[in-house]
Amino acid sequence: MKEATVLDIFCGAGGFSEGFKQQGFKIVMGIDSWEPAIKTFNHNFGLNCKTKNVLEIARSIDEIEQLPDTDLIIGSPPCVNFSSSNRSGKANKSSGIQLIKAFLKIVAVKAYKPNSKLKAWLMENVINSANYVNDFYTFRNLGLSEWARLNGLNPNKKAIILRGNEKIINAAEFGVPQMRKRLIFSQILHSDKRIVPNRTHKSPEEAVDLDPFITLGCIKKSLPEPNKELSNYIVKDILYKGIQIKLSELSDHFYDTGLFECEWKQSKFLKTNHPYMGRMAFPENDNKPSRTITATNIGTSREAIIYKSEFNRKGNGEFRTPTIRELASLMSFPITYQFMGSEGIKCKLIGNAVCPLVSNALALAIRNEFGLTSLRALIINEKPDLTGINNLNTYSPKEFKNNPRRNKGSRFRRHPFKDGNITITMSNYDIKNEGQNNGVWMTSIQYGNGHGFPSYNIPDGLYHRLGKTIQSYKNGMKFLEIIHNDFLNKIGSSKLLQELYESQMSLGATLEPTKLIEELGLIINDLEVDDDYFFQNGQEIFKGKSKVPLKQLYALYAINLVVTFANKS
Repeated sequence: MKEATVLDIFCGAGGFSEGFKQQGFKIVMGIDSWEPAIKTFNHNFGLNCKTKNVLEIARSIDEIEQLPDTDLIIGSPPCVNFSSSNRSGKANKSSGIQLIKAFLKIVAVKAYKPNSKLKAWLMENVINSANYVNDFYTFRNLGLSEWARLNGLNPNKKAIILRGNEKIINAAEFGVPQMRKRLIFSQILHSDKRIVPNRTHKSPEEAVDLDPFITLGCIKKSLPEPNKELSNYIVKDILYKGIQIKLSELSDHFYDTGLFECEWKQSKFLKTNHPYMGRMAFPENDNKPSRTITATNIGTSREAIIYKSEFNRKGNGEFRTPTIRELASLMSFPITYQFMGSEGIKCKLIGNAVCPLVSNALALAIRNEFGLTSLRALIINEKPDLTGINNLNTYSPKEFKNNPRRNKGSRFRRHPFKDGNITITMSNYDIKNEGQNNGVWMTSIQYGNGHGFPSYNIPDGLYHRLGKTIQSYKNGMKFLEIIHNDFLNKIGSSKLLQELYESQMSLGATLEPTKLIEELGLIINDLEVDDDYFFQNGQEIFKGKSKVPLKQLYALYAINLVVTFANKS
């Protein structure tokens, strides 16, 4: 192989190809049906590829034959259907399998055709995909029975072997500042070996002679603050030594990604006080690699990446999501790499990509396998080409005018805290039966921290029974006084609570429901009863429990009072 060539199927933004280009491979073509992906690919590799549907190509041998013959075929079939985060892992897998088989069919034709040039192939996907693909695929499995016969091959011959040719790779072990685990299927055709790259980085716990993981904080420090004014400052790429550009050449970074208070507070609740999932850092932990970058950059989810904003603000804009340039660096794209489209499109292009430093390591392993000489330096675009780019830089702060609205009839579920493996919840739907919002607010108790654990609905008016009991416990009288004075005046009617929840705004003294629960949590925590318990002594307030944290008794009283008051108003 004097100049090894590469065909990239499902090329997306070109992350897979970028790593191979860095190792001196010639990228001949990228195939993708999404126009922003092809435009991004062409812009960074100087090509003129057209949008193509891989499924349509795979249906025709003639179409496959028209694809260039290359030394390598790489590909990353869309993995959303296999992702455990998609519909909690219950998404239909058939379309994902169809895309993988289309890729493998093209590989099989190119590998077994007379005088084949193909020497190796690689396929990237999420780890969960291994549970849905075959151990191997025959020509018949791939719809190539007739083609195999015409080429003197047994249709039942194993054309592609996957089991044994897979390797789980954590991107952080190859210099990517992100904990991102992916499955790489690969095969060197002349030896039937899989491709196993050499790690370059280690976790702090490992006693091996490798560089430590690159952290999220390292990336944040290496890039200018997003609110930095234009200057002669030189930006250096921490991941690619020798790459440095003028601050004015750094695209998609100097704009305000600040979040409304209602947005970042929702994310904070889901990260730190989720009904049945573990605690996550808020904001992000700078001393570790980033969590997995996804195809969306919203600031309201549990998976959101959230930073403290550099703007000196409280409430609206106090926290922010990463800029597009920060996301690209966390994926290990060079700072000179450009993305086409709007902010949302760029985020999708980045989140769905293969990390270039991972593909770089794979490409280096192939160079070594085929005895190619090592490069003196990686091949990287030293200067950004900003021609035709929708540069997101504004160099100005964001204005926070109107809170984003929730959909009409949105479901509400909140609890003030988890303690003793119990949550006391206020909701506008039946959690136990996964019901819909029917305009009635409910009190419920959940046991356990896992989805599907017991949930008990509590009737309105129960708080009347609890008042006398609470008086005998620590700070009980103080608690009741607070709840029945200032706090009671902040509760709206059932209809008003729903309206405030949808608008994500309080109305005068009347608090929207998330703020009601937040304030309730603060009130109870200020009572300093963390180490105290309520002993039921034969009562059936908390089913099957002899004692519960006193905080939970107070939470049950207050939430039941809120719900009862709202439903009667």
